[in-house]
Amino acid sequence: MQVEADDSSVLILDAGTGIRRLGTVVPPDVERVDILLTHLHVDHIQGLGFFAPLRQPGLEVHIWGPGSTTMGLQARLTRYLSPPLFPVRLVDLDCDLYLHETGFEPFEVPGATVTADRVCHAGPTVGYRIESDGRVLTYISDHEPRLGSHDFPNDPEWMSGYRLAHRADVLIHDAQYNEVEYQERKGWGHSTLVDAVRFATACEVESVVLFHHDPAHDDETLDHLVDEARAAASPDLDVQVAHEDDVLSI
Repeated sequence: MQVEADDSSVLILDAGTGIRRLGTVVPPDVERVDILLTHLHVDHIQGLGFFAPLRQPGLEVHIWGPGSTTMGLQARLTRYLSPPLFPVRLVDLDCDLYLHETGFEPFEVPGATVTADRVCHAGPTVGYRIESDGRVLTYISDHEPRLGSHDFPNDPEWMSGYRLAHRADVLIHDAQYNEVEYQERKGWGHSTLVDAVRFATACEVESVVLFHHDPAHDDETLDHLVDEARAAASPDLDVQVAHEDDVLSI
C-alpha cells in the first residue's frame, strides 16, 4: 500500500506480496523509499525480498518496524532474508539500507510526520498515524480493539489504537471476521467488520476503509458483511471497502 506525500520519495505500508508489483512502477528518479512494517508475520513481509528497489545501487531505503524484547528489527528481518528461507541476505542488498525500530515518539519521513504505537495483536505489532499538510491517515492492520476493553466501544481512551486513530481523516483498519467467526477466534488479533466501524466511530474518524478481509469470504459474503457494518456505523461515518488498485485522495 503506497502513500504519496512527497514527489521525490515513496512511502509504503507493509510488505506483503503486493509490494513486488509496486516495486515495478517506482519512478526511476525517486531518491528515497520508506517502508513502515506493522509487524513481522510472514504475510506482511513475504514480498520484501522481491521488491526491486532494494537491488538499486545508491537508492536510500528506510525500513521501520517493531523490535521485540529479545531481538532487534535487523536480527528479526535477517531470519527471513537469509538462507534457507531466502537466497539473498539482508546485508547483501544493493541499496543504501537503513533500519529503524519504532518507538513512541513521532518521526519524520519526506512530506509527513509519523507516529507509531503498539496495538492488540499477537507479537510486537504497531499501527501508524501519518500526518501531512493538516490531514491524517491512520493505518492499523492486524488489530483486535475489543480485546482488553472493559466496555467496548464506550471506553475509547482505554482502547488499543485510540491514540493513533483519534479524529483521523481516514482510518484503514482490519476487518477480517463476522461475529460468529470472532467468537471462535478471540485473541487471534483481528477484528470483525462491525467492531471496526464501532472503533472508528468511537475515535471520531471521518472515513474508515475496511481491509484485511478473510480470504474465505467471497464477494457476496463480503457485501453482506459490509451492509451489516454500515448499519452499525454512526450516520456521520463514511464506510468504504478496500479493493485492489483503489486510489484515495485525502
